[in-house]
Amino acid sequence: MWVSRPIYESLPYFYIVAGAITLAASMYLNHWYWPTICFFVGLGSLVGGLVVLLKRRDYRHDDRRSAKTQNL
Repeated sequence: MWVSRPIYESLPYFYIVAGAITLAASMYLNHWYWPTICFFVGLGSLVGGLVVLLKRRDYRHDDRRSAKTQNL
């Protein structure tokens, strides 16, 4: 599945914000198992967004470095 570049670039930030909102919601919900569900979904979303963001950053940094060495 292909998505446009602005959407692709903003997905990790969306995951991080959604995770933070869900973690915050887990503190205020008090019905059935919703606090536990929100906590784990929020934590997973937050960690997933950070992993994707850091993986992209590392790949782009390494890609630039290898491009510089190939040009020499």
